[in-house]
Amino acid sequence: MKSSATVAGTGAAVAPPRTGRGADFAELVKARLTALVLVTTAVGFYLGADAPINYSALLRAFLGTASAAAGAAALNQWWEWQLDALMHRTKSRPVQGGRMHPVTALVIGAILSIGGVIYLWFACNVLTAILAAVTVAIYIFAYTPLKRISTVNTLVGAVPGALPPMIGWAAARNDLDAAGWSLFVIVLLWQLPHFFAIAWMYRDDYARAGFQMIASDDATGERSASQSVFFSILLLVLAGLPAFMGVVNFLYIPIELLLGGVFVVVAMRFLRTRTRGDARLLFITSIIYLPLLLTALVLTKL
Repeated sequence: MKSSATVAGTGAAVAPPRTGRGADFAELVKARLTALVLVTTAVGFYLGADAPINYSALLRAFLGTASAAAGAAALNQWWEWQLDALMHRTKSRPVQGGRMHPVTALVIGAILSIGGVIYLWFACNVLTAILAAVTVAIYIFAYTPLKRISTVNTLVGAVPGALPPMIGWAAARNDLDAAGWSLFVIVLLWQLPHFFAIAWMYRDDYARAGFQMIASDDATGERSASQSVFFSILLLVLAGLPAFMGVVNFLYIPIELLLGGVFVVVAMRFLRTRTRGDARLLFITSIIYLPLLLTALVLTKL
C-alpha cells in the first residue's frame, strides 16, 4: 500500500511506526469512541423496551449502529487527515502516519456507514435508519467542516454524539417520545464540559491545525472553565428528567444528584484554578460520570 507520509508535508520521508493492521483499523474507526456509542445505544434500547427484552432486536441495532459509527469515524479521519497530521495527538493515526492510503480510509468509511444505515433500515425499522443517517451526516458534513470555521462546532458535534441512545430507543419502540429525547439531552450536555476540558488541554495542538475551539484564544482557561461549569449545572438539573417521564423510578434521583454534584464541583475547581491538572481532572471525572449515570438508569428502570 502506498504511503501518504510525504503528502502530509513532513518533509523527508520517515519510516512509519510498525503496528498491526488490526490496531490500525481499530484506530481508524475510533474503537473506543465507537464502544461508547454502542453502550449508549444499548442503554437507550433497554430503557425503551418492554419486558421481556428482545435480545435479537438489540443485537441487530447494535450491529447496524456499530457499522454506521465506525464508518463515520473513518470518514472523519479521511476528511481531516492532512490537518490531523499537524497535531501531535493525532499525527500517528493510520492515514496521518502514512500506514494507510487516504482512499482506503474513504472506501472503508463509506462502506461501513452506508452499510450500517441500510442494515438498520431492513433489520430494525426506518426510524432507526434515519436517525443513524442523520448522525453520520451531521458528523461528517456539519461538524467536521465547522471545526475550521466556527467555535459552534463543539455544540454541533455533540448532536451526533447524543443520537445513539435515541437510535436504541427507536429500535426498541419504533417511535420517539419525550422520554427518549430526555436521554438525548443527557448525553448532549455531558459532552460539552468533557470536550471543553480536552480542547483547553490541547489548545495549542488544535490551533496548529487551524481548528476553531473556544479554547483557541483562551490562554487563561476562564472561558472554557466557565462554560464547563454552566453545562455541568444544566446537566445536574436536566439529568433527572427520565424519573419524571416514567422511564426510571425515583431512586434514580439521589444517585443522579450525587454524580452531577461531583461533576459540578470538579468543574468549579477547574474554574477556580484554571490549571491543566484540573482540566484533566474534569476530563477524567466526565469519563467516570457517564457510565455510572447510565448504570443508575439501567438499575432503576421501571
